[in-house]
Amino acid sequence: MDTGRPVALVRDEVLLDELLRLAAAAGCELDRVPDAAALRARWKDAPLVLLDEWAAFECGQADLPRRAGAYLVSTGPPSEQVWPQTLVLGLERVVVLPAGGEWLIGTLADLAEGPPSGEGRVVAVLGGRGGAGASVLAAALGQAVLSSGRQGLLVDCDPLGGGLDLTLGDESHEGPRWPELHLSGGRVAASALHSALPGRSGKHGRLTVLSCDRDGPGPEPDAVAAVVEAGRRAGETVICDLPRHLTVPALAALSRTDLAVLVVPAEVRACASAKRMAHQLTSHGVTLGLVVRAPGPTGLRGKEIAESVGVPLLASMRPEPRLATALDNGRFPTTTRGPLARAANSVLTALHNR
Repeated sequence: MDTGRPVALVRDEVLLDELLRLAAAAGCELDRVPDAAALRARWKDAPLVLLDEWAAFECGQADLPRRAGAYLVSTGPPSEQVWPQTLVLGLERVVVLPAGGEWLIGTLADLAEGPPSGEGRVVAVLGGRGGAGASVLAAALGQAVLSSGRQGLLVDCDPLGGGLDLTLGDESHEGPRWPELHLSGGRVAASALHSALPGRSGKHGRLTVLSCDRDGPGPEPDAVAAVVEAGRRAGETVICDLPRHLTVPALAALSRTDLAVLVVPAEVRACASAKRMAHQLTSHGVTLGLVVRAPGPTGLRGKEIAESVGVPLLASMRPEPRLATALDNGRFPTTTRGPLARAANSVLTALHNR
């Protein structure tokens, strides 16, 4: 057994099955011991101990010392006879299931993930007008994170966008998409997402992709919040591709972003549309940056568009040679050079300097 894993001494098989299910949902392995004598070897070092009523009496008779991080678990109100044992053992909490299931999942997920790194960042990408190329930039941000050897989570929040897996050319990769990924909110471990979802790996990094499918509804807001927070807690770069129409799921992602990026072609009409989008986004208290596809057909430059929209310019991006053909053939560019890669790196620099 791994002494770094939580341990359970539980005689009730139905209760034990439920605890194992909750541990799996948290992405955490739970060890079972058969009796108080076996538990004694784990009592001091296990990060968390779960006991049912029978186990609490057994541990009391075995004269185990008080310790932090030990809990009584049950499927109903505990009997009055067990309360003296909880005091003797110093049990911190009584977890009554199913009501306490969400708290227990969160606690176990914290153990599985380790302490929060504090380095996770969230960036949202939106089009200043329809067809601006926001999904392509979102995918390029994910590829840039991968190329740098870091961990990234690419989250598709636009069910009408055709699917980010298509943008990346990864539609044949196995794994759930929205709405196949069944999340009802609450806590989810980043490790559980990595093991369940498709993605691509580099020399040292990994990009996990949660795409919308071609059929069915998009994600629910609570599910979006759970996924974004999982990536942030794990210290990853979370990239959210958002629709221009700010749906409730899109707002769930937007409210958790450190930086929102508007992608705007250097065109007069796109500039007017982006200005309205910027006003709407800033009303939600979001920090904004601009990526401009320039020059425009009349020679408009990135600085001119940024001044007109009133948003700081992060990058001015020239056309990527043969990009449209590559995307149509399912070959997303993996080069670390070129206008698209340079724009993505400029955005990531701004994001991590916040």
